[in-house]
Amino acid sequence: MKLSCGLSEEGVVVGNTFDKYGSGNIIVRKIMRGFDSALQELVTKAKPSSIHEVGCGEGYWTLKFKARGFEVRGSDFSNTVIELADKNANDNGFPPGLFAARSIYDLEPGRDSAELLLCCEVLEHLEKPREALRVLQKIARKNVILSVPREPLWRVLNMARGKYWSDLGNTPGHVQHWSRRDFVGLVCQFFEVMEVRTPVPWTMLLCRVF
Repeated sequence: MKLSCGLSEEGVVVGNTFDKYGSGNIIVRKIMRGFDSALQELVTKAKPSSIHEVGCGEGYWTLKFKARGFEVRGSDFSNTVIELADKNANDNGFPPGLFAARSIYDLEPGRDSAELLLCCEVLEHLEKPREALRVLQKIARKNVILSVPREPLWRVLNMARGKYWSDLGNTPGHVQHWSRRDFVGLVCQFFEVMEVRTPVPWTMLLCRVF
């Protein structure tokens, strides 16, 4: 899996800062299993006929659901990570055209709509998360799955593993910080929150269009 590993575009950190998917660290692997399990369960509950991963990065989840037989596509504002996503698709034997370089703010109903929108580990990077949620509200046909780091636990765990001490554990590129309660409160203004999962150290929501 080709990853950006800290590359930036237009002054914004893009993709994944390290290979959390292929990490040999026992703790990281356990944490990622928890995230994967929660996400898979919520997607199964949503029973989508189509999935659009918004902020897909290098395409890890898009390709994983493609391999499960779902109709999927992904988008990301970064041309850099979309090029990597295309390479990852090719390396896994998938046809071209799964990914598009497109900002979340520029998504449009019809063209970018799907029964299920995935937007995982994206909103914490955005200067205007409310505007992004309004866009998702317009293009969502049925369900949305959102996830963000759960604060302050996220930063505490970063510091516990010796990372980002000078920034009090804040991961590069994270400009928004929500507790579980705060994030649910925000999302409730745009969607009906059906389920809340808390795989350490994230908050993950399965939502339905009003």
